[in-house]
Amino acid sequence: MNRLCDSMEPRVMDDDMLKLAVGEQGPQEEAGQLAKQEGILFKDVLSLQLDFRNILRIDNLWQFENLRKLQLDNNIIEKIEGLENLTHLVWLDLSFNNIETIEGLDTLVNLEDLSLFNNRISKIDSLDALVKLQVLSLGNNQIDNMMNIVYLRRFKCLRTLSLSGNPISEAEDYKMFICAYLPDLVYLDFRRIDDHTKELAEAKHQYSIDELKHQENLMQVRLQDERARQEELEKHKVCFCLQTAFVEHLNGSFLFDSMYAEDSEGNKLSYLPGVSELLEAYKDKFVIICVNIFEYGLKQQEKRKVELDTFSECVHEAIQENQEQGKRKIAQFEEKHLSSLSAIREESELPNIEKMILECSADVSELFNELMMLEMQLVEQLEETINMFERNIVDMVGLFIENVQSLMAQCRDLENHHHEKLLEISISTLEKIVKGDLDEDLPDDLRALFVDKDTIVNAVGASHDIHLLKIDNREDELVTRINSWCTRLVDKIHKDEIMRNRKRVKEINQYIDHMQSELDNLEYSDILD
Repeated sequence: MNRLCDSMEPRVMDDDMLKLAVGEQGPQEEAGQLAKQEGILFKDVLSLQLDFRNILRIDNLWQFENLRKLQLDNNIIEKIEGLENLTHLVWLDLSFNNIETIEGLDTLVNLEDLSLFNNRISKIDSLDALVKLQVLSLGNNQIDNMMNIVYLRRFKCLRTLSLSGNPISEAEDYKMFICAYLPDLVYLDFRRIDDHTKELAEAKHQYSIDELKHQENLMQVRLQDERARQEELEKHKVCFCLQTAFVEHLNGSFLFDSMYAEDSEGNKLSYLPGVSELLEAYKDKFVIICVNIFEYGLKQQEKRKVELDTFSECVHEAIQENQEQGKRKIAQFEEKHLSSLSAIREESELPNIEKMILECSADVSELFNELMMLEMQLVEQLEETINMFERNIVDMVGLFIENVQSLMAQCRDLENHHHEKLLEISISTLEKIVKGDLDEDLPDDLRALFVDKDTIVNAVGASHDIHLLKIDNREDELVTRINSWCTRLVDKIHKDEIMRNRKRVKEINQYIDHMQSELDNLEYSDILD
């Protein structure tokens, strides 16, 4: 360690030290005087030099949010800490300190150059977040396990590494091992690695490297699988959100497509002249309404969530406040009760003992009444809160259903309009077929519908009925599910409050019984004595 530092008392990194350092390193002459007059803004500082100051602990750097370069070498720092806010840091020098463990670097995602030269580090780890790391100086430390090198393979940008002065640098295979396991390294211990050395190292450790690559590939596959599972989980979360919004599959053409999925007659009729354009316009308008229902449903789901979160927070705060009041009353009682018990045990006259026990018993009864009164007040408060929430959520659900039904009615109007137009085209086509004026060729299964007017009217009507049924079923499903959700939610809230109240009353009774039993036992023992 630096002798100058060892001869001084440890210093604290306070604002005075930081201002002095910034002032010394900032512009001098007229510009420097102006900066001193106007005040120094730490957030504007890009480079900070704090070497040879006998600093023991890294602190008070949170204001240097835009710092790019930090020099803390030649101090007596024992722990890497206090750097969380320096997310723009590119260059960090912590050499010549007393650091034993690599830590506290998780937020420094932009760091490219890190020097920990001449410390007491024995293991290379906890650098995972430094994905841009290019230069790593770890010379003159206590690293003695060559497998530390394998850890560095994950840093794809690492080009310069210094490890001289560590026990591992004395190993016979030191250079070859590093060159083989870190093939992208350009400089080792401040010397360029030539291509010939890389080729020799690769040949010497080929078997081990191949096995390691195999293991890394397996790990990569596992990581990809884990990412896929996480993505699937996110999809499930989205699906759950849609389910609680009750509008899943309404953000596209799913409902419209389902109307034709089982509609054989409608699919045949789509080949009639002019129906293709009619169907396309119908679908566009229908899907727009479905998307409106979907977006409205998501907004309403968020409003219901906010209402529920607000309610839960109110209930939690009310219970918390009530419990704090109860704790204070119990604390006051116990302080007095312990004092009374001590006085009883010291009293030698039986009449006085009995009187004091009766007074304690009265205190226990009074505490019981106070705690039960608090609980009754809470029950009334929560009942009012729950009833208000129930009214709000029922009104929200009712309004949601009303508006969705209005939008679904628009879907039915579109279907009715489409049905009328399709029927007109079908009857017109039948008349042309009867007169022999139809120029277009119709598919055989479609032409089979045009035997008479009743047949074609029935076919168009059957298609229409299927479409209306699909719309009605989707509407009924949405209304049933949200009503069921609302009922279950309100029922659960009421039941939870009943259970909470019963549990609290039981707790109060058990505590009071324990206090009274303690008094009873004390009374009997004194009488026996």
